[in-house]
Amino acid sequence: MKLHSVLTAIGIAALVTVATGCGKSPQQKQPPQMPPPEVGVVTAHATAVPLVQELVGRLSAVRSADVRARVAGVLQKRVYIEGSDVKEGQVLFEIDPAPLRAALNAQLANLAAAQATYTNNHVAAERARSVGAKGFVSKADVDTANAAERTAAAAVKQVQANVASAKINLGYANVTAPISGRAGQQQVTEGALVGQGDATLLTTIDQIDSLYVNFSQSVGALDALRRGAASGNVQMFDPNKAKIELLLPDGSVYPESGTLDFSDTVVDAATGAVTLRGSVPNPDRRLLPGMYVNVRLTLGELKHAWLVPQLAVQRDADGAYVFVVGQDGKVQQKRIKTDAQHGTDWIVSDGLADGDQIVVSGVQKVKPDAPAKAVPWQPNGSAPPAAANAPKPAAATQH
Repeated sequence: MKLHSVLTAIGIAALVTVATGCGKSPQQKQPPQMPPPEVGVVTAHATAVPLVQELVGRLSAVRSADVRARVAGVLQKRVYIEGSDVKEGQVLFEIDPAPLRAALNAQLANLAAAQATYTNNHVAAERARSVGAKGFVSKADVDTANAAERTAAAAVKQVQANVASAKINLGYANVTAPISGRAGQQQVTEGALVGQGDATLLTTIDQIDSLYVNFSQSVGALDALRRGAASGNVQMFDPNKAKIELLLPDGSVYPESGTLDFSDTVVDAATGAVTLRGSVPNPDRRLLPGMYVNVRLTLGELKHAWLVPQLAVQRDADGAYVFVVGQDGKVQQKRIKTDAQHGTDWIVSDGLADGDQIVVSGVQKVKPDAPAKAVPWQPNGSAPPAAANAPKPAAATQH
């Protein structure tokens, strides 16, 4: 029995050894290694970036003049075509001239009578002075004759002024354009009595070969520019060289650029903004007064900054950041300072270095200190969507 028990134990041990040996491979098996994720990157290069702000403005005519009836009368005829271009001095309306011509004739008759009276008094005064010199009439009579002559001369001058006034009023019967420009709609129809008690508005003329664009800028944005200029990182342009571009209501860019020509020195207490005005050429008369447009205003440039695609910029409670693939192939997180948007890019003024490989596509695949394979980013390619906390495209931030 003892021998049988020993043999049985030896057999079991042998079987366990064989089973254990069969369960092992020559090399211990390892789980497969995942390759590093492939991400699209752009290389950071500092450059001078124009500081462009997008504001809302409204167009107005450079010169606008009301055409009014300057004498009382019945409107007889409209001579111009509504909405057409007119020249300075061109006749636009005709007022019935008959009463004005009659008034002129009456003044001419008064002038003739005054001149006749003056002639008679002048002859009498000459006679009195001649006879008085010989002592045949008293000095008082001579003085009376001279006074009558002077009074008649003054009466002639007054009537001459009345004649001139009557001629001017008759000339106002033809209502002319005070400036060159585009004449608007007729405000009074033919047959209406105009100019009775006030100068009746007949139409308006606007000069639109160039237009003003009126807009406002926050005090904070101006202050930020001045502080940047004081620090030396912002170069402000001369106000006469500040460039203005217009975006039309359909989103297209107006081909003619303008310049800033006025900046108010007073802040509007209601809005906390400063009123600005630019001048924009309008050779084709495409722009019209009263239109609302978006204004791109360039007041200066940031001397040293980076342009980073919007997809690359992430945000959290601590601010903006980007992921960068380092020389060792590992991902780093860098905190950045974003100033404004420039087209589809963010303007970054701090936090980057030239040569940084910024992750644009595949942001959701990476994490700090993990490896990643960097390939050039293709803007028009099928880039994966950015992380949920990426900033949404918006109008340029005022600064």
